[in-house]
Amino acid sequence: MSNLVDARGLSCPQPVMMTLNSIKKAKKGDIVILVDTDTARENVSRAAGSQGWKVVEVQPEGEGYRITVRKDG
Repeated sequence: MSNLVDARGLSCPQPVMMTLNSIKKAKKGDIVILVDTDTARENVSRAAGSQGWKVVEVQPEGEGYRITVRKDG
């Protein structure tokens, strides 16, 4: 099961805050974060890593990126 965080159209720190909120709720598993700027991609990836989550995939999607982060239980 993956959670989806759609942060497209938002400027930092909103994508990071949304990702951290989802991480707190999920505790483990996969979270997919949609962002539309390079800065948001970098900041979200860094924030997830700081919480012990691994960035498993970053792929271009439309005008932005689909970031998948994972934490195993």
